[in-house]
Amino acid sequence: MSNKTNVNIGARLDRLPNSSWHVKMWLVTAFALLVCWSNGIGGSVQNILLNEVHWLQKGTTLLAMWSTIYTVGQLFGALVGGPIGDKIGRKKSILLYEGIHIAAMVGGMLSPNIYVLYVFRLIQGFGLGALLVVLFAGFTEYVPGRNRGTWSSRTSFIGNWAHPICNGVALLIVSTGVSYAMNWRIQFAIPSILSLIACIFIYKKFPESPRWLETQGRLDEADEIMTTIEKEIEASTGKPLPPVTEAPKEVKQLPYSALFKGKLLRRTIVGSLVLIGMNTIQYTLMNWMPSMLTSLGYDTSQSQFMTMFGLFGAPFGIFIASLIMDKVPRRIMGVVLLLGMAVLGVITGHQTSMGALILWTFLLNTVIYMYVCYASAVYVPEMWPTSAKLSGSGFSNAMGRVSNVFFPFLVTSVASSMGAGGVFTLISIVAVIIAVSIFFFGIETRGESIEDIGDVE
Repeated sequence: MSNKTNVNIGARLDRLPNSSWHVKMWLVTAFALLVCWSNGIGGSVQNILLNEVHWLQKGTTLLAMWSTIYTVGQLFGALVGGPIGDKIGRKKSILLYEGIHIAAMVGGMLSPNIYVLYVFRLIQGFGLGALLVVLFAGFTEYVPGRNRGTWSSRTSFIGNWAHPICNGVALLIVSTGVSYAMNWRIQFAIPSILSLIACIFIYKKFPESPRWLETQGRLDEADEIMTTIEKEIEASTGKPLPPVTEAPKEVKQLPYSALFKGKLLRRTIVGSLVLIGMNTIQYTLMNWMPSMLTSLGYDTSQSQFMTMFGLFGAPFGIFIASLIMDKVPRRIMGVVLLLGMAVLGVITGHQTSMGALILWTFLLNTVIYMYVCYASAVYVPEMWPTSAKLSGSGFSNAMGRVSNVFFPFLVTSVASSMGAGGVFTLISIVAVIIAVSIFFFGIETRGESIEDIGDVE
């Protein structure tokens, strides 16, 4: 039986200098995000199944469900995975959701028809929806409040290289002469293997969150892990650590119902709106870009080529975000990025030549992924007290996915009646609506400690 009443984990973590330990935690988390490709390959696999293998047909409900079925899985993954992660811990939940996601990717690879593939696509969405909540929100517990946005942005920067890389892999597979019938299966096989490697790193290198252990009353374990971290950082820097100057703060265990009342209700609303904007815009482009380019007269290989180069705006945008994230107030940054997307969406929708489309989709993706970094890696994950961090982040992610369950049907209709330009205009309208919402309801979390953020009384 422990005699400790408080081990002051938050203050001890926040006063730590940047070190090789933080770099290690960043790289492990970022690599796990990098190889989560079941979402990144969605557009290229859909393009092959639609235009080459013909498992999907244009204008059909089955085609519209390609995005919807995956989003439904992500919705329930985030909704269920968050509370489970708050109960069993960060490390165990990461390994659990990795296992589900890997098994579903292997099942998708071996699918004999589109209906079986859709079952595994649903499970892929569930596993990834839960996994992303834990990786992004959980990581915020390990880094200091003074530069939490920068560290989280760096994690997103590495993770979002997945999109251009997996599209590049798809293009490479095409160039080797592998049949399209085998191409999309290989695209599922590669991330399955890489995710197994990520699991090994997590198991060996990723400690349980001492902040989470403290909220569970497991103070001896929290203190032991925290002491190990402090010793490792002292050894790597060769200097004694700064003293702990902040007094211990009360650590509360909040029920799930706390998300829907008081101060947390506002955060739940804001977080949901922020992620509705992110999901409808990002996933529309990611899943529909190859098909939209094909509708403009480009063949499958050309559309894949153009999509890949446009998606290089993703890591470029997140790199820019990582440089400025802790220098700009969160609410202002969100509004500016959304309005930028609205303007670029209209411009992109009026382009027809290959060079212009590559340029403007690159610029549009740059701003979109600055917002993706802001929304999914920084702003929404940092809103919550530790004991409700995954639950709050998971619920907001689930609400963000709800709009994406129905949005693909609207996109299908707009694409059929108005073409690619109409889809880009639709994206712009969504961006403006969410920008207005953040302007009026947004809260500021930049630079605050998790413990201060968690003071919701």
